[in-house]
Amino acid sequence: MSSGPMRTPVSQIILSKHDQDAEEEPKKKSREDWRKAKELEEARKAGTAPAAVDEEGRDINPHIPQYISNAPWYYGSAGPTLKHQRPQHEDEQGQLDKRAPKGLNTTRIITKFRKGACENCGAVTHKRKDCLERPRKVQAKYAESIVVHDEHLVNEAAVNYDEKRDRWSSYDPANHREIIEEYEKVEEAKRQLKAEKLKNDPDAEISDEEGNEDKYVDEVDMPGTKVDSKQRITVRNLRIREDTAKYLRNLDPNSAYYDPKTRSMRDNPNPAVPEEEAEFAGENFVRFSGDTTAQATAQLFAWEAHGKGVDVHLLAEPTKLELLQKEYEQKKEQFKSSTKTHIVEKYGGEEHLQVPPKSLLLAQTEEYIEYSRSGKVIKGVEKPKARSIYEEDVYINNHTTVWGSFWNAGRWGYKCCKSFIKNSYCVGMQEPEGYSEQHPTSSTAAPTTEPEAQSQFKVPEVPPERPASEVDSASSSESSLSEEEEVKPEKKKSKKKSKKREKKKKAKEQRKQKAKNKETKDKEQTKEKDIPEELDDRKRAYNSMYDVKAPTEDEIEEWKKKRPRAEDPMLQFM
Repeated sequence: MSSGPMRTPVSQIILSKHDQDAEEEPKKKSREDWRKAKELEEARKAGTAPAAVDEEGRDINPHIPQYISNAPWYYGSAGPTLKHQRPQHEDEQGQLDKRAPKGLNTTRIITKFRKGACENCGAVTHKRKDCLERPRKVQAKYAESIVVHDEHLVNEAAVNYDEKRDRWSSYDPANHREIIEEYEKVEEAKRQLKAEKLKNDPDAEISDEEGNEDKYVDEVDMPGTKVDSKQRITVRNLRIREDTAKYLRNLDPNSAYYDPKTRSMRDNPNPAVPEEEAEFAGENFVRFSGDTTAQATAQLFAWEAHGKGVDVHLLAEPTKLELLQKEYEQKKEQFKSSTKTHIVEKYGGEEHLQVPPKSLLLAQTEEYIEYSRSGKVIKGVEKPKARSIYEEDVYINNHTTVWGSFWNAGRWGYKCCKSFIKNSYCVGMQEPEGYSEQHPTSSTAAPTTEPEAQSQFKVPEVPPERPASEVDSASSSESSLSEEEEVKPEKKKSKKKSKKREKKKKAKEQRKQKAKNKETKDKEQTKEKDIPEELDDRKRAYNSMYDVKAPTEDEIEEWKKKRPRAEDPMLQFM
């Protein structure tokens, strides 16, 4: 308090030590001194003792707290005082007059270029790279006359940090009076025009902009409104005092978040309670339920229309707004459809717009399928396999199956005729010489049987350029020749058949010999290179790294158990 003990500043203690050249500590108060000070303080509060007086002769209120009345140790006070709590007038003398000058220095005009000045404008306060003037065609360095002002340079020793950066340091309040006078002149001119119009035509109606500016409530400046550049939206997020606060609905700290600044709780504080039965289900529930969305779209449409010059308002003219919105939506749909038809007529592609509904495209059905633990379908029909985007079941050259439907001896072929030659002509079911019921034991069987299969199926190739009529005529001529040969004597037939058989046997023997010679050569080459025959990729048939055999029933059952099913609802509980 003001009557409390005064602490001697450290600076005075140090000075007294130097003056006295003694290392005596400052005298401490005794218990008796503390008791007397306490009694004096109580007497001053009770009014029986006079109040303390500061250096200016003014009384100090004894009820002032001690942390206010006591001066800090660095202030250097010798007695009770409150000067440290009052404005320091010695620091404020001439503060308003001493402003940091800003802007251009118009006191002197430069007519000659100075060394070290900006080459563009001629100001000496900045360089060319920092110049904000328009780049001149003739630079100030080469111009005859320069009319440019230097900026004011603030002396940092004379102006402190805050004053140098004060945005209102050089502001003159008289400048604002000019703006007010300008607006008053405009309003006076409006009133005169309005009076002249009424005088000339008393029955004329005054437009909303001129006469009825306060037609709509939300266009008037009101307290509690959020002012925007285009619209004024009133923010009323207050609650009645009798209502339960939102943050008291659920005291769990991990429940819905409550924003104290906007007093909003968007989520449901009690998610276990149904939203229809709850007293308060969150502001998002109210915001997106009922006709709230329609009301919001209507308000947005009204704002956009008002911004484009259409005189319409949601609260004042709801019917007009609804009719305008319907008309706008109809014209918008007509414009979209006309644009669509124009593009289709110009570029085509109408067939791509006729697509089935999304439920069929996404293969969404309501069929119930139940699976067992092993993955088997217990109830319902299993989903069909997804077909490829490529063409399927396209048969060529009289085939009834596709290429790759038959596999034997390490080779692919057609299942209908068991032919291993791709794009060959189907001649019906015939077993070729290279076909064997048993699976091959080695990978070298494929190259030895290939020439035999090729020799077995010698189909007359029809050139693609020949029309179908020529092919039919050729086949009819062949049939007529065969009929003529039947008429000939049986002796000629037997001779020809025997010659043909001998030729076929010789050709087969020659092919077999060639194949054997080829195998021996390949074996000799692999021995020279020390490469095992089973590891030589050049002699390996396609996909022959493992034995090809049909799976057993146990293997199929095991595969069904381990097969993953993404559509199985019990998959996560397995």
